[in-house]
Amino acid sequence: MRLQNKVAIVTGGGAGMGLAVSLAYAREGAAVVVAEINRANGESAVQAIWDAGGQAIFTPTDVADSKQVAGAVDAAVDAFGGVDILYANAAVQLVGQDARAHELSEEAWDRTHRINIRGVWLCAKYVIPAMLDRGGGSIVNVASPTGLLGCAPGFTAYSSAKGAVYGLTRVMAADYARDKIRVNALIPGATETPLTRELFADDETRNGLIAATPLGRLGQAEDVVGLAVFLASDESAYCTGGFFPVDGGLTAI
Repeated sequence: MRLQNKVAIVTGGGAGMGLAVSLAYAREGAAVVVAEINRANGESAVQAIWDAGGQAIFTPTDVADSKQVAGAVDAAVDAFGGVDILYANAAVQLVGQDARAHELSEEAWDRTHRINIRGVWLCAKYVIPAMLDRGGGSIVNVASPTGLLGCAPGFTAYSSAKGAVYGLTRVMAADYARDKIRVNALIPGATETPLTRELFADDETRNGLIAATPLGRLGQAEDVVGLAVFLASDESAYCTGGFFPVDGGLTAI
């Protein structure tokens, strides 16, 4: 098992891609802290991990709240002795509220950035001291093609926040490489999850994304699992500051 004796925090780990990664990390031997704002989803994920013979705890976590993030890290240390892996996945996409720049409300901008970039930074801020105590670790930030390309017209707040994830990933990779903390970004393409359900309910949007993806289909939550495990494991020991797409070829064209 590639994550044996590791401790992983997965934010947004109770649904969608976060749930798929929580389950996969547990299958690979990690003790998993499901840091999730939705209690029912978080508790369900933990139960599924225990039922499969793994170890997990649930911590109610709004990643934009520093006290709750710090609490999730403390819970990991108390329950399992430390933190080796952070999978920073929690995000929002405000369909119907996100808009072109001059039409976008300050509230939608602030909420999106508070969760999608401030939350990623806060998780790193509180996890890194625990990783330093362990002599290293792996941080995997979930980015998006929308931060690289203008492929999401009308999603100004989401695209700009996800763009900031790339800059944060680069500077943290440089800052902590000598501390043996690796920082990489995983880039899912158009993937069917609870986050995108409302967006993909529009047939024109759904079919347009399928047509734009060379592999000719939308992603599924399980599609990110292989790369998420690789980046968390010692197999990627020489990888830091990298951007790894799992997008069906979307960013290749």
